[in-house]
Amino acid sequence: MTGGSSDGAEVGDRGDRRDLAIETHGLTKRFRSQLAVDGVDLAVPRGAVFGFLGPNGSGKTTTIRMLLGLVTASAGGARVLGTDMPRHVDSVLPRVGALVEGPAFSPYLSGVSNLRRFDAADRHAPRRTRAARVDEALDRVGLSHAGGKKVHAYSLGMKQRLGIANALLMRRELLVLDEPTNGLDPQGTREVRSLIRSLADDGTTVFVSSHLLAEVEQVCSHVGVMSAGRLVAQGTLAEFRDGGEARVLVRTPDGAGARRVLQGLGMHVDDDPDRAAVEHTVAARVGPSEIAPEAVVAALVAGGVRVRGFEVERASLEQRFVELTGEGFDVVQ
Repeated sequence: MTGGSSDGAEVGDRGDRRDLAIETHGLTKRFRSQLAVDGVDLAVPRGAVFGFLGPNGSGKTTTIRMLLGLVTASAGGARVLGTDMPRHVDSVLPRVGALVEGPAFSPYLSGVSNLRRFDAADRHAPRRTRAARVDEALDRVGLSHAGGKKVHAYSLGMKQRLGIANALLMRRELLVLDEPTNGLDPQGTREVRSLIRSLADDGTTVFVSSHLLAEVEQVCSHVGVMSAGRLVAQGTLAEFRDGGEARVLVRTPDGAGARRVLQGLGMHVDDDPDRAAVEHTVAARVGPSEIAPEAVVAALVAGGVRVRGFEVERASLEQRFVELTGEGFDVVQ
């Protein structure tokens, strides 16, 4: 897992640029005296479902708006689908579907009529297939039954799904979704998850901005974490999970001996005498140079420690986020 350039770390080996759907270098946005985005280096692989994590106000939406050419960067640059933005916005945006800061529809038109109006405004959208594409988009987001209703009668979740349908009117290489499950009930949330997976299976790169760890964990292959305008980490979801500090839990009646051996291996033993006395468990943080579990067990046995149980405990996604940002996080829908 790599850090952002703002903290002095390079973003790792980016490989062939053609393998990246989104690439930024030092992307920065300042609003008068406020630095909203600070030197962000993103690398989003093609075909990934990339979770863009961070609490409200961390710079996620401003970054997305710069990627789409809706806001001009103060410094740095961005490439979307291998093309410089915003210099070539006219050739890039037809290949990108986006739902940013919630959908905006005419409330007294039906869902179908709204989608047809948006499609008619797209000079790249063929008129002869409009009706079929609108019906297909509504079906993909589970709104076929409500297409004839006026949008003012839609719930927030239905409006959110209609916004995703609008982003899917034409086949897209990249789909950018800003908080796509906002306002959805559990069933709607499951439908959006399934939709995102199906899009990724079809080869679409999906860039999902969210403040919900549970959503990201269930659908994303890669993550990037924003904090106070900086990209503090990015990589695969597995790297994100494994990047935290691991602990070992040793169940043994020989607490003193276990502590001595673990300390001798360079581990930091947790000082919890109650747990050691009641649960016969000694916990230790592994540290930066992780030792293979079998080597730890072998050292304990060689040191005369009777090992009744052994477990390696990894940090949860929530704990990893707190480690990286020092802030709490919403973890449930």
